[in-house]
Parts: sequence; structure tokens; C-alpha cells
Amino acid sequence: MASVQRNRERELSLSEVIRKYPHVSPFVIIKADVQRRGVSFSRAALDRVDLAVHQVEYRGFSRETTGAIPVSLMMRDGTSILTGFTVNNGNRIPYIVDIADDRIVLTDQGSVIEEVDYWEKPDYYSKETSNHIPMWQIAMARPQRIDLYPFQYCEFWDTPGQGCKYCSIAVTYKKAQKSKYIGLTDIAETVREALKQPGRYMSVFLTGGSILSGKEMLDDEVNLYISVLREIGKNFRTPKFPSQLIATAFTKKQLKRLFENTGLSSYTADIEVLNKEKFEWICPGKAAKIGYDEWKNRLYHAVDIFGAGNVNTGIVGGVEMAKPNGFTGEDEALEAVLSEAEELAKHGVSVVQCVWTVAEGSVFFNQKTPSLDYYVRLSYGLDQLRRKYRINADMDNYRRCGNHPDTDLSRI
Repeated sequence: MASVQRNRERELSLSEVIRKYPHVSPFVIIKADVQRRGVSFSRAALDRVDLAVHQVEYRGFSRETTGAIPVSLMMRDGTSILTGFTVNNGNRIPYIVDIADDRIVLTDQGSVIEEVDYWEKPDYYSKETSNHIPMWQIAMARPQRIDLYPFQYCEFWDTPGQGCKYCSIAVTYKKAQKSKYIGLTDIAETVREALKQPGRYMSVFLTGGSILSGKEMLDDEVNLYISVLREIGKNFRTPKFPSQLIATAFTKKQLKRLFENTGLSSYTADIEVLNKEKFEWICPGKAAKIGYDEWKNRLYHAVDIFGAGNVNTGIVGGVEMAKPNGFTGEDEALEAVLSEAEELAKHGVSVVQCVWTVAEGSVFFNQKTPSLDYYVRLSYGLDQLRRKYRINADMDNYRRCGNHPDTDLSRI
């Protein structure tokens, strides 16, 4: 154990990890490390942001506040790095986006790592709904995906101590002072306008926090998504349209309602942590209301309904090593996670990972994320499981999402 602890203190550098794993794209390794450590922007780099051209996020959730930050970086091979909420992640020295030789570059302690560019914003970002709400506040955009968040809260937070410990959604919601719900009319108008831009989008994506109420628990959440999806479906001529929903783990009955009454084509229910003991500690609300084993069973039911390759579950990669109750060794953690991921893959469920962002306001704020070596092994391991069990990753790939280092590997 002492050797493991020493290894965590002296982590391999970016260049060392790239040399160690020649079979893994260096662009994906860079992406994972930027997400792991965070990124800041020099004044010169921010001066290159053109609000008429580039897609940005606002630190105060409105244009009136200062701090327009590029929502993502794009590397030369097309790999995206979402950057808006990863400043100083996990008490680590962040990367800096700067200017060198008149180019926008990613730097690490003064050394240029890679040339980057900023995402261009979609056409609808500069328009308003009939309710005079800027459309960029209704729907965000990923590389080729429209992102909608109909419910911007999570009711697990209503019971003290029941929110997921890595998550800061309750704090963010209170700071933003937003309505919990986005209006259906605003959603319909925004999607209709977004789809006017030729060739920009491959799919529509919905997600939000859990809604626990209803005749049966989660019925109101299901009803919300049915109403939104049916409204969106009016833009398409086919019964099903390219779409993904990330939601709570619904019962088989609820899943059938979703599938039979909407054009939804793929479904995700994020289990967050692939270990029953860690899940119960890190996600106490999900554990109390649904449970680890039942969450997996509901994913298996979803495969029966939506089909293999159309169901996945997300994990917060690295959070299984949070202190004080997480795994203490990276080898032990990796073995446990990939073992559970393989069980899910055998049932047709893909596992995708987001690099743990140590968010301000979360219970786990000020913790330290695992090493880059760990994230590379985790991403490669998840990619290999999809290949082994012939599970397609297109529903959540680099074109649609751009946030998962493991699914970025699927295009290679």
C-alpha cells in the first residue's frame, strides 16, 4: 500500500503518459488531463473571443455579468475539450490557454502543448423566443447536438444529505435564481429555429435533475419528458428521431411509456459510481429511493425496450477514490470499476465516463482527483469492453457529446 501512496504523490507527467500508452490517441490523453486539472485563460486568449462568432458561457448566468469563457476548445484532430466549468479542478495546477506566434494554444507551465480553437456558436444563439428569452438560455449546443434541460433542479437535494456528494446542482440553482422548469413553448421555438441551420446537428439531447413525485415515483419526470419529446417530434417526419435522454432510472412500465409515446431513440440513466458500497455512500438519495442493484436492473430493462447500443450509463470517473471512504489504490479502483462495467456490457449497456470535476459547493469540494495514468487506463478499458461486446457508441460519441475520453477512442 505504501508504494501505491508514493505513486500517487509522484504522478507521471503528460509526456510520460503519452509515451507509456502509444496505442491511445495523444489528443484523448491531453483532453483527459485538461479536464482532470482544469484550464484558465490568459487575457490575450480571452481577447480572441468574438462574441459574435464563438460559443461562450457566462460565469454569472447572464450577459450582464463579467466573465465570458469559451465553452470548449477544439484540437487539430477534432477532439473537443469542454472547459466552461473546469477552472482549477481538484486543487491542481491548471492548463493555460494563451497566445503564441499569433495562434491560440494550450500551455502547461509555459510550454506549448497543442494548438486549439474555440467552438463557433450556432445561428440560433443570437435569437429570442416569443417570450423574449434568449435562445442560448433555452438550449445549449455541443459539437453536433442540441442540448435541452427542461428541469434545472434535482429533488434528491430536498432531503438533507440525499444529494450526490460530487454534485453542486443545488448550489448552482440557488446562485442562478432560475425557474426550475423551462417553458414548453420556448423549447419548441428554440429547437425549430436551431434545425434551420443546415448540417449543424445530428441529434437532440434532453436531461435534467430527478423529479420524484407522481402517482408512482418518477411518473412526473416521465410525463415531463414525454411532453417535451412529443413537441420536438413535430419537427420530424419519422416516428423516431435521433435523440438521447439522460434521466433517472425508470421502471420497465415507465420506460415503455417513453418509448411508445415519443420519438426517443436512446436512453441513459447515470449510475455515477460502479461499486455498490461506494454508490451508497456517494449517491445516498439514489441508493435510498432506487438502490444500486435495481438501478442496474432498470438499465437491463431499457436494453430490452430500446435495444443494445441504444442504452448507456455514465460514471463520474475517479470519484470512486474520493476520501475518506473511496478506494485507496488506483489498481484496486480500476479493477472494481471495469469488472462492474463488464457485467453491464454483457447485458448490452455501455458505460461512459466523465472526468470528475471537483465542483465548488459540492460535498467533495477541495478533494484531489486521481492521476492521469488512471484516467487513460479507465478510458481505454471502457473502450475495449464496448469493442469486446460489440456495443456501438454512436449515441454518445465525439460528434454528439464531446465530453467522454473513452468514447472519443471509438472513432479510432
